[in-house]
Amino acid sequence: MTSEIDNESKTAEEANEALIEELKPRMKSVKVVFRVVGKGEVREVSSRNTGEKHRVTEAIVGDSTGIVTLPLWDESIGTIEVGKTYSLENGYTGLFRGNLQLKIGRNSTVTESETEIGTVNQDVDMSAENHRRSRERHWYQPSGTPRGYTSFGNSRRDNERYSHRERYSRHRRRW
Repeated sequence: MTSEIDNESKTAEEANEALIEELKPRMKSVKVVFRVVGKGEVREVSSRNTGEKHRVTEAIVGDSTGIVTLPLWDESIGTIEVGKTYSLENGYTGLFRGNLQLKIGRNSTVTESETEIGTVNQDVDMSAENHRRSRERHWYQPSGTPRGYTSFGNSRRDNERYSHRERYSRHRRRW
C-alpha cells in the first residue's frame, strides 16, 4: 500500500518538470533543467519606482527540445556561466515585448545539475515566437470606428451642424 502512494508522489513531482518547448506564457512553479548557450552584454538600468540602479543581461538557455531567453539580474549574472547545466526550481514564465522568457523569481532556486545536456536544439527558439494576443473588441466598441468615437445615433445627430439644443427641443412634448 505504501509503495503505491510513493509511486503517485513521484509521478506528481515528475509531471512538474518541463522541457523548453513545452513552456507557455504565464506558467508558474516551473522546474526546468537547462544548459547555458550564451550570455549578452551587461546593461545598467534604473528602476521606474525607486530609481535604483540595476545590472541586467539576457542568457540564452536550452535543452534538447529548444532554447529560450533567461533574464539575469544583479547577483545572478555572476552565478550562471556559459556551457554549464543548471536546474531551475519554482521558476515562472512571462512575456517581455511579446516574447516568452523563463524567469527566476524570489522563491526560485538555481543549482548546478548533475545531469548533463549534451546538445542543445537551437532551431526551436521559443523567445523568437510572438506570443502576444490581439485584444478582442468589446461588443460596445465597433471595429470600424476610431478609438474613443462611437456612433450610436443617426447620422443627422452626429453631424456637427446639428446643435445640442435642437435635439432636446425636438423630443420635448408639446401639449
